[in-house]
Amino acid sequence: MSKSNNVYKDAYNRCLRLLDETRSLPSEPELGALLGVSRTTVRSILARMEETGLIAWNKRAKTVLRDPGPGDFFPEEETDTLAEIIERSFMRRLLADGAEAGMQINELELAREIGVGTTSVREFLIRFSRFGLIEKRRNSHWVLKGFTRAFALELTEIREMFELRSAAAFAALPPDSSVWADLDRLEDEHRQLAREIATRFNEFSELDERFHRLIHRASRNRFIVDFYDVIAMIFHYHYQWNKAQERERNEVAVGEHLAYIEALKSRDLGKVDAACRKHLKSARQTLLTSIPESRSPQKPEPR
Repeated sequence: MSKSNNVYKDAYNRCLRLLDETRSLPSEPELGALLGVSRTTVRSILARMEETGLIAWNKRAKTVLRDPGPGDFFPEEETDTLAEIIERSFMRRLLADGAEAGMQINELELAREIGVGTTSVREFLIRFSRFGLIEKRRNSHWVLKGFTRAFALELTEIREMFELRSAAAFAALPPDSSVWADLDRLEDEHRQLAREIATRFNEFSELDERFHRLIHRASRNRFIVDFYDVIAMIFHYHYQWNKAQERERNEVAVGEHLAYIEALKSRDLGKVDAACRKHLKSARQTLLTSIPESRSPQKPEPR
């Protein structure tokens, strides 16, 4: 997926949500400033909306003809940021290659595989290197370092503090916030996955990531949202390296997510707190079970 296509789809979905708030869209320059995209992208958005019967576009007049439905939106996984796209591709590669400590990662190969520039990949890897999970080598190479139970325990403690705060902030959002529609879509995806868990259980990881990322964004705290990158790597990918009882674990987690979603929709802070704590406790146990007691930090390789 190209960066420009990703930006367009994200802006298009955000513009669709504007249709719920107005019967006439603003001028192209104003719409571009509001969505943070170029005038060319704005025109592409308006053209698609006209084609699908959402608006009547006559030069400066852009009259809303109907409210958007679920089928008008691009799927959420197609509207992630470039950093999120790189992250997902990176995680898939780790899983496919076994993700053993000492595994070599090449910037050029990764960028070519994803279809993005090497600068974007390098920036992504540098962000992760702050947590000591990967380390830079010569000639655009990196090495995966692995981590200990002590590291995992520290991470779970921070995650629980962040998510409890974010979940409370989510429940306090006004009823007209767009996040509730996002939550509805995720709930539908969870129910569909629950019905087909026997054959699709390995698809849970990405759904898990998108669900928790939505909750963290409600915090409106840039440090929490940024730190979620490393949380995603550990919780939503690392514990998959242990394939024992993967289907059973994911089936339980889907059920916990649905209870969590129900609590969020109730806007009852007591229920939200209880559902959040129960799910995070399970996630902590799943993670720790995947890490052998004897695992010790990897010795640094010679440079």
